[in-house]
Formats: sequence, structure tokens, C-alpha cells
Amino acid sequence: MIYTKTGDNGTTSLVGGTRVLKCDDRVEAYGTVDELNSQLGLLAEFIRQDESVYFNFLKQVQRNLFIVQTLLATEKEVPYELPKLSDSALTDLERSIDHIQKFLPKFQHFIIPGGNMASTQCHVCRTVCRRAERCIVRLAQGQPVPEEVLRYMNRLSDFLFVLSRHLVVSCGQKESFFE
Repeated sequence: MIYTKTGDNGTTSLVGGTRVLKCDDRVEAYGTVDELNSQLGLLAEFIRQDESVYFNFLKQVQRNLFIVQTLLATEKEVPYELPKLSDSALTDLERSIDHIQKFLPKFQHFIIPGGNMASTQCHVCRTVCRRAERCIVRLAQGQPVPEEVLRYMNRLSDFLFVLSRHLVVSCGQKESFFE
């Protein structure tokens, strides 16, 4: 059954069973990552045909974000093993950033989001990622957050920035700069 009625009073369960308000910092953090995951799904669909390498990469990022959500939704020790971000999750983002940047013109000015639907959606993902990162940093001020989560989210927003540029440049379009 999809509805349990246990959240009708404005609470939800964390991994491990603790009930918290739905406006709790932990819920806000993993909920914003969930929003990012949905936005990434839309981006992946925009690029499915033309950028199959990045389509597949984004699908892996989405799987990684489910792990991030699980880690953020866990506030205490649990009697079972939680999923972990693989050691390669961060290095895969860094390698992709480095690879894409080889083919981009030097970045000298702020970029005005746009160019095409895929690039624009990539910027939406980037800004949601930054908001998620801010939520996670706020959470980390008072509660434990795995360091790899913060690193991953920071690098992911960098990846989304360079991917947005690639999605414009690879189509022969010109980027719009704020000068």
C-alpha cells in the first residue's frame, strides 16, 4: 500500500526508525537530493540520443544520489550495512570534468544559462545541486554527515557546470556571457 497514514501528522521516519518532523534539516537535505535526482532524470532524457555516454553517466550519478539520500536519512547506527559511495564515484566525476574541459574554450566570464534545452536543464540541475549542498552543510553543523557526501555533491555541481557548457559548445552554439 502506498499510503500508511503515519505521516499525516507532519512526521516521517528516518533510516533506523526515528520519527522526525518533515521540516527537519535531515529531511530537507535528502529531500533536496531527491529533487536533484528527478531533475537529472529529465536532463538524461534530453540528452539520451545525442550524448549516450553522458546519458549512461547520469544514470550512474542518479544511483549514487540514492546512496547519498540513504546516508543523509540515517541519523544513528543501524544493525545492518548501509550502501556506500564507491571510491570511484568521486574520481569518475573528476575524470569526466577533466575530459570535458579539454574541449571547452577558456572560461572567463559568468555564463548566462541557456543555449538549448539540455544545457538549460543542466543549469537547473547545477543550481538544485548547490542548494542540496547548502542543506547538507547546514545539517553537518549539528549532526554527523559523511565527508564523502559533501565532497561528492560539491564535485557533482562542478561536473554539471562543465557538462552544461559542453552541451552548448558540442552543438556548435555560442555560450552567452555576462560581461
